[in-house]
Amino acid sequence: MARDFDLYERELWAGRAPAYERGFGRLTRYTVGPLLDAAGVTGGTRFLDVGTGPGFVSLEAVRRGAEVSAMDAEESMAETARRNVPGLDVRVAVLPEVPFPDGSFDAVAGNYVINHVADPGAAIAALRRVLRPGGRLALSCWVMPGSGALAIVREAIEQAGVAWPEDIPESPFMRYGEAAAFRRLVAEAGLTEVAVEEVTWEHAVDPEEWWRAVALSRVGTAGVIVARQDADTVALIKDAYDTIIADYGVDGGQVSLPAHALLASGVR
Repeated sequence: MARDFDLYERELWAGRAPAYERGFGRLTRYTVGPLLDAAGVTGGTRFLDVGTGPGFVSLEAVRRGAEVSAMDAEESMAETARRNVPGLDVRVAVLPEVPFPDGSFDAVAGNYVINHVADPGAAIAALRRVLRPGGRLALSCWVMPGSGALAIVREAIEQAGVAWPEDIPESPFMRYGEAAAFRRLVAEAGLTEVAVEEVTWEHAVDPEEWWRAVALSRVGTAGVIVARQDADTVALIKDAYDTIIADYGVDGGQVSLPAHALLASGVR
């Protein structure tokens, strides 16, 4: 039987900040600029970075001259963000808890955090609460169920004949990972002027580095599933992975993996 999704997420990410920062987190950096642009973050903006992770979004917001606060559900992520962004005010809290007063911020943004909560609608409503009237919210998420860089290890697991474990819950966000559904979700939480755009890019990475980052680091569900297998099964998954990734063409020791995301924005 699948476990409570929020409980699963807490167990999944506990202590994983260093591995995430070195590997999968690099994939998410592409959308930092577009996310802050959508939130209207400039000099003097009172800004909240939700699900800060290693602090990539906060760091860029500070560079823009914003007054930045941040939060994350995982203490190791908060510690990493403090290291990467000296002086950053980071709170540890699990959405929909947002430990700031109503109307505290001009802008709020979350880079790939909304797909990691059990109740996305309640989380967005809570983020709306801490915006001032006229403030802007921006959220990125992966196009679901995932493709390219996001899906290669999962595809390899399936090709190796490994069944999805019954105790691992599916993200509630699966039904919102396309533009119309994401737009509707944000609007139903009370935001206006809602817009959703698709963002695509190529993630250049060494194939062996990506295997380590996604499959061997226990970052994300695919890594958890691989970690549960015996050595022979891991070898089968790796063989499938090598076959799949070869189709993308390795050039100079690197492969360009497509990434597909959605970027939603709205106004309180």
